[in-house]
Amino acid sequence: MLRSWAVPRGLPDDPRRNRLAVPVPDHALDHLTYTDETKTIADTGWWEEHDRDERRIVFTLHGLRDSRRYALIDTGADWLLHLTKEQP
Repeated sequence: MLRSWAVPRGLPDDPRRNRLAVPVPDHALDHLTYTDETKTIADTGWWEEHDRDERRIVFTLHGLRDSRRYALIDTGADWLLHLTKEQP
């Protein structure tokens, strides 16, 4: 299973502005290869995990246009998605 989050307001584009990340039902592993005709729902690419503990996951999303490093942070009440200052 793939742990999944929705980011209703889109990926953060500024390290000073975090975005809410809402846990959604897990996806089956075949979702890894899912693409749609116009790429409006899913981007093609891959992700790379760099660090993880109980409250934070640091990873890079490698997409069609670029690669960006993010931290997914558990605040205890919600999850936040943070664009890190250090970029690949």
